[in-house]
Amino acid sequence: MKLERDIIMALRQVYDPEIPVNVYDLGLIYEVRVDDDHNVYIQMTLTAPNCPMADYVVEQVRAAVDDVPGVVSVRVDLVWEPVWDKSRMSEEALVELGLDD
Repeated sequence: MKLERDIIMALRQVYDPEIPVNVYDLGLIYEVRVDDDHNVYIQMTLTAPNCPMADYVVEQVRAAVDDVPGVVSVRVDLVWEPVWDKSRMSEEALVELGLDD
């Protein structure tokens, strides 16, 4: 679906302020769901529960997706289960961070 691809492209423009990799390739986005009315639900996590930038990152995700043409509304839920680990990262992110061993 084109709208889902556009949403993923928007998510790839949002970066964790402490890591030079976007939130999608970092594996912080657990779920993206678009209903028939183009309302978007995103479930995401952060690399650590005590992240001081949590509100900022969640708002950046919400704003980026809200700006995608065709999106009616966006709901972002921040979750801590399952716990994030580097196995969720894309190959590109692992290479970028030098973790591709």
